[in-house]
Amino acid sequence: MIVAGIGCRKGASAAEIEAVIAAALARAGLGEDRLGLIATPAFKGGERGIMAAALARGVPLVLVPQGDLEAAGARTATRSERVLAFAGVPAVAEAAALAAGGSAARLIAPRIAMGPATCALAQAGGTP
Repeated sequence: MIVAGIGCRKGASAAEIEAVIAAALARAGLGEDRLGLIATPAFKGGERGIMAAALARGVPLVLVPQGDLEAAGARTATRSERVLAFAGVPAVAEAAALAAGGSAARLIAPRIAMGPATCALAQAGGTP
């Protein structure tokens, strides 16, 4: 299963979230139908754009607890000191995708940024 990890600025729209997911899937050479779920940090749970994008795509939305996000942060491919200071992980989208994908998940597309949103893709491989 493919997991899209999402990070965004406050108020990002569903269209902006969907666009970054589509771009990440295209960059990875994956069809839109391959997406199994969307993951984001629990502190982003109130973002309507993320919730609406998951509903529009018909996939579950997983809110990743901070501890799980931080544990997965050690496996991210990119690092932002600003994001680390703000969110406690070096890359929000990557950490969310890896955490939701389980302990054996592997990153298949490092984060990409489009406007106010970022997306990273992971292949689930363990117990979420």
